[in-house]
Amino acid sequence: MTVHPFMTTGPDGRTLIPGGSVYRPPSEHASLLLQVTVGCSHNRCSYCAMYQGKRFAIRPHAEIEALLDHYAKLAPAPSGRVFLCDGDALIMPQKRLVSVLSAIRERLPWVRRVCSYGDTRSVLRKSIDELKELRALGLGMIYHGVETGDEQSMAAIVKGATRAEAIETAQRLKAAGILHSVIVLLGIGGVGGSARHAEATASLLSEMDPAFVGALTVTPVPGTPLHDAAESGAFELPTKFQMLGELRTIIAGADLTGCRFSSNHASNYLPLRGQLPRDKAGMLRALDQVLAAGDERMLKPEWMRGL
Repeated sequence: MTVHPFMTTGPDGRTLIPGGSVYRPPSEHASLLLQVTVGCSHNRCSYCAMYQGKRFAIRPHAEIEALLDHYAKLAPAPSGRVFLCDGDALIMPQKRLVSVLSAIRERLPWVRRVCSYGDTRSVLRKSIDELKELRALGLGMIYHGVETGDEQSMAAIVKGATRAEAIETAQRLKAAGILHSVIVLLGIGGVGGSARHAEATASLLSEMDPAFVGALTVTPVPGTPLHDAAESGAFELPTKFQMLGELRTIIAGADLTGCRFSSNHASNYLPLRGQLPRDKAGMLRALDQVLAAGDERMLKPEWMRGL
């Protein structure tokens, strides 16, 4: 989830994207960013500071169309992709989202795929037929921050979802033909829940069987409840090698049929990428070598890490 400062003004000088930072997944670095909502409709996750100070709102369609008219005058994005910002654009009512996707198709004919963040709340509000309608209009991938498969940890971080809902979300997206990219957080269970978090996350991923999984490393951010808990001692962050042990448990235990698995986000101490199950043995060997050595010089230094 890379921060991307982004502001655009139209020919009349009006701001087309509200001030501040918007966020997109690292894999959307070459995508055109289209802000259709402001903030996150949930905005209660204990670890997240991305949308602090933003009151959730759906942008008026006239503003979105003005932004698309502006983009239509620019060179096409090399990726052929558009990413819908902010935190959960999929939460928009079906008719509003259909209007946005239709406007993209009309004004930006070069777009091959539209992607967005989404979660259990936004996906499960839509029927499979509604999701298929969005797929037909170009919505090709949803990025879903599951974070953990452990119900206790889900409740502790105020995720607003259950394990069963995460599985149903995966089933609906698969039935609609929309690619599913799942995000999990190493360390989110704390020291006491580390093993439980890793094992439950591996089994949840097996049941969801998404096309993509990205493992990130939790970082307590000042101003968040998780940071306050860490400062008070109520939450103890696992060590670097303990979190790599979680990563090993997740990779070893996840039974995935065709998944691109990566831990190369800026937050991670050991970048890995592979196709599962094909590359599982090689990824586990790499982890075992680092875990056996216990040498922090083999890890990414702190100054190179980011959110």
